[in-house]
Amino acid sequence: MLYATYQALDDFFAPLRTGASFALNFAPRATGPFGGVLRSNAALMEMVSRFRLSHERPKFGIASVQVENREVPVTEEVVLDLPFARLVHFRRDIDTVQPKVLVTAPLSGHFATLLAGTVKTLLRDHDVYITDWKNARDVPRSAGEFGVEDYVEYVIRCMEAIGPGGHVLAVCQPCVQTLAAVAVMSEDRNPATPRSMTLMAGPVDVRESPTTVNDLANDKPLDWFEKNVIGTVPMRYPGAGRRVYPGFVQLFSFMAMNMDRHQAQHRKLYDHLAAGEVEQAAKIKDFYDEYFAVLDLTAEFYLETIERVFQTADLARGEFLYRGRKVDPGKIRHTALLTVEGGRDDICGLGQTTAAHDLCSSLRPHLKRHHLQANVGHYGVFNGRKWDNEIYPVVRNMILAVE
Repeated sequence: MLYATYQALDDFFAPLRTGASFALNFAPRATGPFGGVLRSNAALMEMVSRFRLSHERPKFGIASVQVENREVPVTEEVVLDLPFARLVHFRRDIDTVQPKVLVTAPLSGHFATLLAGTVKTLLRDHDVYITDWKNARDVPRSAGEFGVEDYVEYVIRCMEAIGPGGHVLAVCQPCVQTLAAVAVMSEDRNPATPRSMTLMAGPVDVRESPTTVNDLANDKPLDWFEKNVIGTVPMRYPGAGRRVYPGFVQLFSFMAMNMDRHQAQHRKLYDHLAAGEVEQAAKIKDFYDEYFAVLDLTAEFYLETIERVFQTADLARGEFLYRGRKVDPGKIRHTALLTVEGGRDDICGLGQTTAAHDLCSSLRPHLKRHHLQANVGHYGVFNGRKWDNEIYPVVRNMILAVE
């Protein structure tokens, strides 16, 4: 009933949004003595027209990037197309050979395009690939299930597609699966084992400095989550009948944590629109266009993440299984490790990502490094000015050090 109720509400408001958009397109120009009133009415109609979520992946929007003091075009190409994800390569028109980096994007209710800023910064000095997750509601049931161990397998397959000599950078949630994948590849002496691994603001060991997110995952038994937040994809979509954790549930949960801030931002948006401040309004709209684009997770991936990452911390306790075998990060001997945390991160507490250093017990000291960015929250670890100017240089230097 969860998904059906959401879909019914969305269908109910659709004509209202359509009417507002139609009226906005034919509204008179906001000039003359009534300009202020007209702009206010237009602002209200635009706010109504934006009262929706998107379930389609936005564009990365990276048409070019500055490399070696010149602007070069960037094109996207799909290197590997798997049932639940694509491996996307951002090809740049340059002859210089630069380090290959796989960005493992979170599978947590948003599309990989949330990391467009991360990717654009990395493209200055690297050959970048990303795991581009598909919306589970668009994946037919015939494709089978997708769980935590399947994510680990996808990371391995993506590294193999990139080839030997690559690097991997994990953002947030997939730090656990990425660490597990590198451990498995190291133990198997896989030629595509990455030279370096950067883990950014990820829940490697949630027992360290638990946050509200961690508490929420532990306050209820697993069957509560299965009964209350898992829905079934409606018949109108390709994944009809698939059990999923809907992206809209994740979005509403995150918004509830900072509802005052989101309300204030939308009040600002209305004020900018009513005042005709187009550029200021565009910045807020661009952010929420991305933020309100949601994707569904398979039920098995969500429930396994709750249990194995947040409730029992399997990897941190040495109990994480991959295809029936225990994963031992102590098998990692040659992949340099960089961990990054934000001092104001309310999603992933201090020490949760750093825990990877103790788990990678066989790595020599010169192959380990930790960076604490004291003045950023979760999102600022991988996006924005602090990422560009202070965190990224640390990442770049670690990669260069092992090239």
